[in-house]
Amino acid sequence: MMPMYLTDYYRFERVATKAKMRLDCTASTESYPEFEEKRATKQQRATEKRDATNVGDLVVYYGDVPDQFGGDVHRKADKSLTIKSKNLSSIFVPEPRGCFAYGDVRGTSDAILIVFDGFEVINGVVQEGGKMEVFVARGKSKDRVGLFNLLCDGELSEEIAVLRGRATNHHPAAAEQPPASPE
Repeated sequence: MMPMYLTDYYRFERVATKAKMRLDCTASTESYPEFEEKRATKQQRATEKRDATNVGDLVVYYGDVPDQFGGDVHRKADKSLTIKSKNLSSIFVPEPRGCFAYGDVRGTSDAILIVFDGFEVINGVVQEGGKMEVFVARGKSKDRVGLFNLLCDGELSEEIAVLRGRATNHHPAAAEQPPASPE
């Protein structure tokens, strides 16, 4: 049996109703320290302008790369993934209409592969129902393009299925909010 490249799994979905780029973790292997240490440590109630967050929720934001994100890169990233206002990863989406992307986790030697499902951003707003699955390959940041190619060729399908099978479902606070009443 070949060694597994992928080590951790996180599924993020658009369940928030107020934040335009917020994605909540709805399933994960709960195994990647870089993500786990960024789970919410206090509850935030929903307000008129902010979605609720429960203790233990993991929230990321997906959007364009802000101008202040510098870096010594040969090609500027297409998108970025942030947690708690800190850049987690620059995301490269080689095929604009494709459903795969890659990046690496800032401050580590870990690569990430991303699979999009029904994921669409219109006017800077992640559309409802969009899912983004993040697969971590610890220690493989230098191999991220090769791993991306394996992903595109279907060579990682078994590893992906194993990690999805190990995942625990989460129910973020944003998904539990009652719909806003019309005014």
